[in-house]
Amino acid sequence: MAITRDQAAHIAHLARLSLSDDELDTITGELSLILDMVDQLQAVDTTGVTETAQVTGLQNVTRPDIITPCENPDALLQCSPHPITQHSVTVPRVM
Repeated sequence: MAITRDQAAHIAHLARLSLSDDELDTITGELSLILDMVDQLQAVDTTGVTETAQVTGLQNVTRPDIITPCENPDALLQCSPHPITQHSVTVPRVM
């Protein structure tokens, strides 16, 4: 499926790309080739083929969050370089 130079210029405008005339000619040809490849893929018969999201078999291996009580919370607060006020770390104002 060939696209025109005007169509490629419109696509470039939508993508907020400023292209020179040479770049526009190059992009027109490349977009036409991409659309030809998409047409080839659409011609493939995929009846009976199950849809897949990924084919590697990898699974999410994150562990569940487990809350463990801290034996000495004051010792953790002492690790902070910022001052401690009423069992809280006082940090500089952001705004």
